[in-house]
Amino acid sequence: MSRQQRLDLIATAQAMNASGINAGTTGNLSLRSDDGMLITPSRTPYSDLQPEDIVPVSANGSWPQDQTPSSEWRFHRDIYLQRPDAQAIVHAHPVHCSALASLHRSIPAFHYMVAVAGGKDIRCCDYATYGTQELSDLIIAALQERKACLMANHGLVCLESNLPRALALAMEVENLARTYCQALAIGEPVILDDEEMQRVIAKLGGKGSNA
Repeated sequence: MSRQQRLDLIATAQAMNASGINAGTTGNLSLRSDDGMLITPSRTPYSDLQPEDIVPVSANGSWPQDQTPSSEWRFHRDIYLQRPDAQAIVHAHPVHCSALASLHRSIPAFHYMVAVAGGKDIRCCDYATYGTQELSDLIIAALQERKACLMANHGLVCLESNLPRALALAMEVENLARTYCQALAIGEPVILDDEEMQRVIAKLGGKGSNA
């Protein structure tokens, strides 16, 4: 668990808030490590974070007694256990994603870039209390064959191959959510069919939000 990984987590956490997709000490970020993960701590302003504040959490859910990981450590750990492709995770409370999540509304294929999350839609999982195994299980299900999902009455979670890509994906999903909300204010958007979305997914070819 290198010092550079800790610095990268801090820089990405600060960039997340600076981007406007998160505020205060809400949200959390993690990186896969050899024996588990590194995750941001509980209730510490990102601007105050130091490398030693980043919490190592093992795959069995243990951490140093003098540290407290984010209350959402469980779903981060479970995503890494279930998804070998996940190397970094960003969880945030973007305004438009959270607005849709408060309606328990997924993001359909109203725009072809929905495919950056890996499929024909961006699902919204059901609600469960934060930090619980129930919420973790719901997130894992919503992320099946996806790299992002909304969390009912909560926010957004994204997984990617590294931190820059995870943050970029989170920002792209929030942009899609904002556009979808604006389209809904006018009427019901036309939804692209599954065949077209499969073509787009094939064209993206894993390029994700950098396409």
